[in-house]
Amino acid sequence: MPGTFIDVELDDSVRGDRELAAKLEEACPVDIYASGEGVEVVEENLDECVLCELCIKAAPPGKLRVRKLYDGTALEA
Repeated sequence: MPGTFIDVELDDSVRGDRELAAKLEEACPVDIYASGEGVEVVEENLDECVLCELCIKAAPPGKLRVRKLYDGTALEA
């Protein structure tokens, strides 16, 4: 069951951003992001997240949030 511990929220305004998609795909060590026509979240990899914050640092401010479903907190760009 994907997304038991972690969920990724991406602002709709950047979903089609191919440049951001490539940055996120390169930054994530556990392949949560894939680039295609824009940013794609690989749902089956969500719980592999190690909370390294590399995606947060790669994303524009206010456009990406990694929610910790187990305690209700979040990491935000």
